[in-house]
Amino acid sequence: MLSAPLKRMLLGLGDEHVILEPRSEQLLHPEALVAFQRLAADAREAGFDPLVVSGFRSFERQRTIWNRKAGGRRPVLDSDGAELDLAQLSPQQIAFAILRWSALPGGSRHHWGTDFDLVDAAAVLADYRPQLTPQEVADDGIFGPFHCWLDERIAAGESHGLFRPYAEDRGGVAPERWHLSYAPRSFELQQLLTPELLREQLQSCELELCDTVCEQIDTIYTRFVAVPEHCYPGFDK
Repeated sequence: MLSAPLKRMLLGLGDEHVILEPRSEQLLHPEALVAFQRLAADAREAGFDPLVVSGFRSFERQRTIWNRKAGGRRPVLDSDGAELDLAQLSPQQIAFAILRWSALPGGSRHHWGTDFDLVDAAAVLADYRPQLTPQEVADDGIFGPFHCWLDERIAAGESHGLFRPYAEDRGGVAPERWHLSYAPRSFELQQLLTPELLREQLQSCELELCDTVCEQIDTIYTRFVAVPEHCYPGFDK
């Protein structure tokens, strides 16, 4: 039986477990913050300037994003970034299309504060607004040099426990080169988040496509929520 505070943490129902990253004013898990600060110090020596642009996200914020997309009030994109016509899709197809780019409420790693999105502030002007697109983080994109440097640090085991949970396309979440996770804590938390816990939470709130999502929760958990163990540092691939 999970304690109430741990359940709130897993599902993003509270922010008692996160603290402020002063420069960005984003909220991070304390251990993730330390790892980020160490990585940032290394990066600055190499001429980069990492900036967190998205840290902790609450369940309610993720639910709002989901409902707007499922209700047709915000675009739903295909794998190539083209807008889909929801009228031509089944409820399951709509749900899976949303999950390609947006996490299920309660199933987002951002709920834990262990995961965050970052950019290289040294590569752009101060008023630049990052879009977190594949083009920005491609090798020849504006943040490409920073991510190539980060690739080398991760491969060498010199990233202070940080890794990319969505480094490759596994047929679920689209690759997100900008997304880093603090492995020691996120691995533990992932083991505690179950399909049953997600279903229970989703059925207790107003969620578009809730029946479809709950019917498919085991598939959704495997394909879009859980990151395979071999993707975490320290596991043989």
